[in-house]
Amino acid sequence: MTSTPAQPPTYFTSTSNVTPPNALSMNISSSSPSFSKRLHRLQMRYQSFLDKLNGKRTGRWLFTLVLTFIFFFRVFYFQGWYIITYSLGIYVLNLFILYLTPNVDPDEDQNAMAASSATDSGSFRVFVRRLPEFKFWYYLTRALLISTLLTLFRIFDIPVFWPILLMYFIVLFVFTMRKQIMHMYKHNYLPWTVNKPTYLP
Repeated sequence: MTSTPAQPPTYFTSTSNVTPPNALSMNISSSSPSFSKRLHRLQMRYQSFLDKLNGKRTGRWLFTLVLTFIFFFRVFYFQGWYIITYSLGIYVLNLFILYLTPNVDPDEDQNAMAASSATDSGSFRVFVRRLPEFKFWYYLTRALLISTLLTLFRIFDIPVFWPILLMYFIVLFVFTMRKQIMHMYKHNYLPWTVNKPTYLP
């Protein structure tokens, strides 16, 4: 009588409930386009909102002024967040210098410097800024909004002797503005459009 050979143990009786790797990757890839489309749609709406704000200069700056008042009210009333205030001041100073600087620096472009010196002082010259007015407002307002939100949490209120920070900021502001004024005097330009022609109706 011959014995029947032993069969190997069966660990999986059915493969109907097992998801193939290719199907799993297809599910992930099918969900990613919808997320990218939503993100792109949000970006388009945000850009459209910024485009609408571009022409409303007075309203934009009034909003920034109110936001500035709220920020400094919280700093003075609660007596804190001096490090955040100092960092915000340094950032705004850098933005302001870029706003006053021409798009083409005469120190870096000799052709622009020669053209500026050859131009008559009474002619019409358009000042092109390195940082346009809208971007200056946008970065400033964003920094103010972030700083105001940080004042809602005491964890960001680092103890510091604020008169030292104030004195250092004043010295830095004076030296930076002095350097910028000397740069304007050296290359004979003003940070705004001068002698714009007017037309009578």
